[in-house]
Amino acid sequence: MPDFFPQSLTQETISPDGKSKNWQEPLSGMAFVWVDGGCFKMGCGIWDIDCRSREQPEHEVCVDGFWIGKFEVTQGEWKKLLGCNPALNKLSDRHPVDRISWLDTQDIIERLNSRKYGLRFRLPTEAEWEFAARGRGRPESFAGGNSADEAAWHLNNSGDVPKAVGTKPANILGIHDMSGNVREWVEDWYDPLYYQISPAHNPQGPDTGTMRVTRGGSWNSSAHSVRTVNRTWNDPTSRFAGYGVRLVAVPFP
Repeated sequence: MPDFFPQSLTQETISPDGKSKNWQEPLSGMAFVWVDGGCFKMGCGIWDIDCRSREQPEHEVCVDGFWIGKFEVTQGEWKKLLGCNPALNKLSDRHPVDRISWLDTQDIIERLNSRKYGLRFRLPTEAEWEFAARGRGRPESFAGGNSADEAAWHLNNSGDVPKAVGTKPANILGIHDMSGNVREWVEDWYDPLYYQISPAHNPQGPDTGTMRVTRGGSWNSSAHSVRTVNRTWNDPTSRFAGYGVRLVAVPFP
């Protein structure tokens, strides 16, 4: 359970035992779920028959606890925080914001960090993202279901448009849409061989690179791409339909 709550939380937003696993950022209404730290086998193992070389080898990783967005950042939340809506498909405030670059995500992070909650907002690391998507590292190919169709909005079932967040089942931690809907930028630089040299504790990805990692697949990508272990990448300045974001927050050390 979390042992730290943002300064903005009132007693009404904390469970009676003081150990709530959920809170909302007051300005935007962005919902967060606490993920207890732990260790897991990152990458694809024998339980995933669609394993690719860039998802190997399966390796032991441990991460500290963190808050993660219950949903992908929505168009409404982006507008409240930054006063604009860059999404290609402006369907509703409950649809995920997309057509944003990795660099664009730093604007919303800077805005939240200026609120001084006693937390540091940032993108999830690749390890944190996969740990949360797989329900603290369970051997699950899809987040929230046993198949791509059950868990995710993807190319074959989306009607070629994103859907409102939370319309597919949550995973075991109560987090929605980590498979599909929009592809999510994470913090790490991309290296197809990084898993061969990754440290075991809180890996941060390569020190340098030219491409940033994206995770989760999207409404306009294949069912194979929405697997929890799938690694994709793009130029951090690129803005494409289907590219969105989910944030994490961690206590200051």
